[in-house]
Amino acid sequence: MTSRLSRILLAGVFALGVASTVTVADAAERMGVVVKIGGIPWFNAMEAGIKQRGKELGVDAFMVGPTSADPALQVRAVEDLIAQGVDVIGVVPNDAEVLEPVLQRARDAGIKVITHESPKQKNADWNFELASVNGFGDAYGKMLADKLGGKGKYAVFVGSLTVPLHNAWADAAIAYIKKNHPDMELVGDRYGVAENVDESRKTALDLMRAHPDLKGFLAFGSQGPIGAARAVSERRKGGEIAVLGPFSPGQGKRLVHDDILTGGFMWNPMEAGKVFVTLGDMLAKGQEIKDGMEIPGLGVVHPDFQERNIIVDQLVELNKNTVDKLADLGL
Repeated sequence: MTSRLSRILLAGVFALGVASTVTVADAAERMGVVVKIGGIPWFNAMEAGIKQRGKELGVDAFMVGPTSADPALQVRAVEDLIAQGVDVIGVVPNDAEVLEPVLQRARDAGIKVITHESPKQKNADWNFELASVNGFGDAYGKMLADKLGGKGKYAVFVGSLTVPLHNAWADAAIAYIKKNHPDMELVGDRYGVAENVDESRKTALDLMRAHPDLKGFLAFGSQGPIGAARAVSERRKGGEIAVLGPFSPGQGKRLVHDDILTGGFMWNPMEAGKVFVTLGDMLAKGQEIKDGMEIPGLGVVHPDFQERNIIVDQLVELNKNTVDKLADLGL
């Protein structure tokens, strides 16, 4: 009886060991992407892309959306992913410098790190962009100048004063306007409110009161154009004050059709989500990024190996003719 019981127990242990081995061997790569803030349409679309591409590649990919655009919350989220032992961490930084130490800790733990909207990010394996700084900034500078007839006052919003890419776009747009349209005047410097609808609305109302002759808002940050447009609508200034910036088509389409939100350019955040997973899967498998290679979602790439940037231009114009189709895609 004892001998028979021993054989049963040994068989059970062996079976458990085999099952454990299979589970480990078949375990999917795990990738967590920490975005600026959760629950807003732009990052909801990015999450859909992350999940879709993860399913296609067999990667356990998921998004972490902090409750506010607080850099400390992103640091905490990355620390949690390190503790979970994920294979890849993706981040859309609110503050590139604040994240540097925790991203280094992730890399020290053998975790691959990918960022987006953060060119020259330190302690990342790669950063990718679907729009170049000059291409995006110049396009907005030209569009705003066209809408204002090359004259008048305008204000610039960014997500925060510490978001590298938003401020780089603003720099490029302002430089383009100064060079080509000297009769246009920037009000103040820039306002770090464009990741919050209410703050953007309030700031826009304050600026319109302080500058009755204000003619345009240029907002880099997905909630900035929406908030500024709502302020323009409240003041019944639709058609008189231009509002430009990247925004979620589903969130902004009614304002576009009502001639309140003028339009702009964007890239597809769903595609950005897919690229996160594609690059993460490549890095986790030890695949080398090479000049001239074709990467799904990016096309043929020419990486900057010194700065660790992969930058392409895939701009989509936002206007009455495109916004409904883009919204129907879930953007």
